[in-house]
Amino acid sequence: MNTNLMLLSFMMMVRLSLLSILCFVFNALLEVASSGEQMCRVSNGAAKVIHEYSGGSFFINAAASPAMCPVYIAPRLSTDQKPPTKSAIKILNPRLPKMPPNSPAYLLLAPLLLLAGTAASATRLRPRPANATSAGEPVYLWPLPKSVASGSRTLTVDPDLALDPRGPGGASPAVAEAFERYRGHVFAPWAHAARAGGGGYDVARLTVVVASANETLALGVDESYTIYVGAAAGVNSIVGGGTIEANTIYGAIRGLETFSQLCVFNYDTKNVEVRHAPWHIQDEPRFAFRGLLLDTSRHYLPVDVIKQVIDSMSFAKLNVLHWHIIDEQSFPLEVPSYPNLWKGSYSKWERYTVEDAHDIVNYAKKRGINVMAEIDVPGHAESWGNGYPKLWPSPNCTEPLDVSSNFTFEVISGILSDMRKIFPFGLFHLGGDEVYTGCWNVTPHVRQWLNERNMTTKDAYKYFVLKAQELAIKLNWIPVNWEETFNSFKENLNPLTVVHNWLGPGVCPKVVAKGFRCIMSNQGVWYLDHLDVPWEDVYSGEPLAGISNKDQQKLVLGGEVCMWGETADTSDVLQTVWPRAAAAAERLWSQLEAISAQDLETTVLSRLHYFRCLLNHRGIAAAPVTNYYARRPPIGPGSCFVQ
Repeated sequence: MNTNLMLLSFMMMVRLSLLSILCFVFNALLEVASSGEQMCRVSNGAAKVIHEYSGGSFFINAAASPAMCPVYIAPRLSTDQKPPTKSAIKILNPRLPKMPPNSPAYLLLAPLLLLAGTAASATRLRPRPANATSAGEPVYLWPLPKSVASGSRTLTVDPDLALDPRGPGGASPAVAEAFERYRGHVFAPWAHAARAGGGGYDVARLTVVVASANETLALGVDESYTIYVGAAAGVNSIVGGGTIEANTIYGAIRGLETFSQLCVFNYDTKNVEVRHAPWHIQDEPRFAFRGLLLDTSRHYLPVDVIKQVIDSMSFAKLNVLHWHIIDEQSFPLEVPSYPNLWKGSYSKWERYTVEDAHDIVNYAKKRGINVMAEIDVPGHAESWGNGYPKLWPSPNCTEPLDVSSNFTFEVISGILSDMRKIFPFGLFHLGGDEVYTGCWNVTPHVRQWLNERNMTTKDAYKYFVLKAQELAIKLNWIPVNWEETFNSFKENLNPLTVVHNWLGPGVCPKVVAKGFRCIMSNQGVWYLDHLDVPWEDVYSGEPLAGISNKDQQKLVLGGEVCMWGETADTSDVLQTVWPRAAAAAERLWSQLEAISAQDLETTVLSRLHYFRCLLNHRGIAAAPVTNYYARRPPIGPGSCFVQ
């Protein structure tokens, strides 16, 4: 008995010693195998070498194509990723780059990988949250991606970074233009001249793989993307420094924004670097509608300023510009069917031609942003009568528009028909808020019209809104109306109606309970002209508050921050929008679990400071984050990162 026990103990010691030696050899061989260990990823049945080992756990997984991707080594897993099952742990053709098939080291590596991979599955590191790097530091990306895995290396990025387009949509001009834009944001104008002669940069090319060449930009377009960034690997790697994969060109554009935020200039080495590499990011938006209202009626904004706003929206991954073009104060848009309408502009130099509007829409589309136009009827339309006085019930009653006149609806129809040629987005905003109907009652011909139809002014308000909806729907638009329409006659609204909340909280739950779709813009937190609303309150605005039913949650399209223009013009509009709009942008893009896991005054605040500085570096006049009143300039000396 004692002899057997001694023999068994001796055999166990030998096995443990052998395992230790094998692990040591394995680590050494893995260092030799490549400049950085390779990771492979199987996506849609295609195996891909994706990049470096991050210093965390790894698994050996099946690959669809042994020739391309024999081994899978996964990075640290984020909270919503799962490791491969035990049945998936195998090697199909263990061949790593830079190691010939007849190499003795290569032949030894295959069984070691299998052994070590099995052991690692039991001892992998705990997953990191999506809001922290592998070192536990905040992820300085805005908005926060859905899933993040990172490492501990610092990589250099070639100033002559090359675009390698792949897939049916990779060669799209929109992708190439976006790549050039972001390269301009990442590198200084003198970067090429200062480039190291011998090269040797870790990230020399960016491969952009886009599955579809369809350039249609509609509500709900797929904006998801995946990013891999690591050191350039061997000839068998298809990554070569960095890869963005997306189903659409708009997902690729979102990925380019994130990639640009990973790139940081090092003032000591004068190189652009990617820190905490390798990166593996999987991302998609939480809501399909992530909007910013821009009011060009209260103050005219030049086209170039509107384009600056659009650029800044793309940096925060907002995707709908709600263009409140017209209101009671001015009518600056050219309408060919009724050319006198823009006599309601402030002056001849504060107008938008049809060509201007086309230019704005096309500019926004190249950045993955839809433009939703608005004409607010029947109220907020006094300026219409400057060109066509018959639209007013009387000279003393200049709004709402004359509900009793067929001419009113002919003009609306003409405006919508002309605007349909400019604005391809499927949603059109018809306003409908703040309609004070007392004026109709005191105008004799309107009152007579009401009496003949046995209608109250409330009935007339409903009649006007529903008739305007019909005109928009005939043009294949989905009507959007402010919430007063729902509050007043919800049972009569067209089922297609999207209700736009603004008066306060608790509206979207009522809207979706009735089967309508909803957009949240609660003025208490998401009206940017309310200068005393701090960024923390903006960040806390939740579109799904009070909605627990999953089907009803799907009816909430998203939300929108509103930049009403009474006190904002070219001199201060950008610093009023930013950085508070970024707080809503992250709420609308990032997963609720990741947002909720952050501490406002530490993690979120430091990241928002960083994003505000990024906007400043890109020429966007974002105000200090912690202003008591928004858009106020700094009150003293200090760093961009702590003001």
